[in-house]
Amino acid sequence: MNRKATLPRQVRIIGGLWKRTPLPVVEASGLRPTPDRVRETVFNWLDHLLKREWVNRRCLDLFAGSGALGFEAASRGAAKVVMVESHPAACKALQATREKLGADQVDIFQGDAVSRIAFLDGGYDLVFLDPPYDHDLLPSVLPTCLRLLAPGGLLYTESDKPFVSEPLPEWLAGWQVVRSDRAGAVHFALLSKE
Repeated sequence: MNRKATLPRQVRIIGGLWKRTPLPVVEASGLRPTPDRVRETVFNWLDHLLKREWVNRRCLDLFAGSGALGFEAASRGAAKVVMVESHPAACKALQATREKLGADQVDIFQGDAVSRIAFLDGGYDLVFLDPPYDHDLLPSVLPTCLRLLAPGGLLYTESDKPFVSEPLPEWLAGWQVVRSDRAGAVHFALLSKE
């Protein structure tokens, strides 16, 4: 019997110092990395809004998963990237990637992102918030993220529901949608404080 070898799942860093570097994606419930096309769109938005000035940016990647969003920001020159991931195998893969890249500006914490938010200092220029869809966490987590942003900071988030609808969902109170789009079943948006 001829069986096709299965390749490990992976995504790639799109731009910056580590462009084209593969990132492993572990098999874990609820873990679905941001598709390359969506990341490319989002980082094009960010490059435009930030005028490609990544050097002094502090980023927070909650529900880091594969680390695709956080490592992408670090690859482009972010000064500090904090990743929070609860799944042990995903955390181990994140640590291995950090070591492989020599990404000293990346800190990785294993634990529940929702619980860790209370202990995080604010002042982040960019927060990536991509929780598992099946837990419906955005309504409870998004309001707590308001205090994490520095003045002028942005929050990127994904959902299986649209961000621009009439009326706006209550959980978007305090936020303004800067840009939003959709790719297949993935709705994604950049938000800022109102």
